Amino acid sequence: MNYLKHHHFGTAATLVAAIFSFFILFSFKPSSKVKIFMIGDSTMANKKYQSTPERGWGMVLACFFDDEVEIDNHAVNGRSSKSFIDEGRWQKVIDNVKPGDYVFIQFGHNDEKPQPERHTDPGTTFDANLRRFVEETRQRGGIPVLFNAVVRRNFQIVEEKNDDDEKLRLIDAKTAPLVKEGDTLRDTHGAYLDSPRNVAHETGCAFVDANLITHNLEQSLGREESKKLHMWYKPGEHPMLPDGRRDNTHYNIYGAHRVAALLAEAVAKEVKPLRRHLVSYDIAVARDGSGDYFTIQEAIQAAPEGKKVTIQILGGEWEKPKENKVKNIKFYLRNGAKWIN
Repeated sequence: MNYLKHHHFGTAATLVAAIFSFFILFSFKPSSKVKIFMIGDSTMANKKYQSTPERGWGMVLACFFDDEVEIDNHAVNGRSSKSFIDEGRWQKVIDNVKPGDYVFIQFGHNDEKPQPERHTDPGTTFDANLRRFVEETRQRGGIPVLFNAVVRRNFQIVEEKNDDDEKLRLIDAKTAPLVKEGDTLRDTHGAYLDSPRNVAHETGCAFVDANLITHNLEQSLGREESKKLHMWYKPGEHPMLPDGRRDNTHYNIYGAHRVAALLAEAVAKEVKPLRRHLVSYDIAVARDGSGDYFTIQEAIQAAPEGKKVTIQILGGEWEKPKENKVKNIKFYLRNGAKWIN
């Protein structure tokens, strides 16, 4: 683009000033990346990957969008729409939203909890908070996308009282009593699932039915296979969890990737500009905990024989592995990743 050719400058001074302005303009040209802010609870949040296999689906979402998309995940364990606002977390996000940025909004798990610092009511206070997120995002020129809460793995025949999902991290497989489970997944969110849908309809905002998507996933897997999505481990099964874990709410590495893949596809259907950024792969490697594995060697070992496998490597410097004649593997370097040999 030539900003000079369409103008006539009467003096040399004017010309110099215009050229100077031209260089200033392009020196401070904003990033061309698509930015996605994420706000929500523990099912979406980033985790301390050095000490736990737990992952939020937002932590791994970058694996499913190309390098033109930047994910800025502000979801936090235990937060409701109310506490996220009251703690100043929303203000921190909205102050940084620029025109064209996306804000993914997913609450509900903790809004339904009884604690007054977190509790909201569907139809009134919960809806009002979601409406605020949408309206303030638009005031900044951003694009809001509403999600309802992902499903809990609840196959229990007798409903179990759960006043705090965060306590599930304290329940190990050695001491937790076994509960009787059936074959049908039971809803735990009730009307809290309707608020995001209703606010989206009211405001014309994009909506992703994350609950239906994850319900169908868990129900299709059944009560035993669905455990593989969650922090459900026998004692000694995982080195970070010597006593095991029985947690039907939070995802492990595998579960977060399965859910993020489905939600990324759903977003691409609802938000047309994001469709071209969608990425398909078999295995992801990343040192920051966002991948399926931390090392290339682990990914190669996990790759099946007799099938073409794509392994994407996100960020950092890596030693290029020797050619594996048994497995048909293609590597994709992403987010600045490069070979050092």
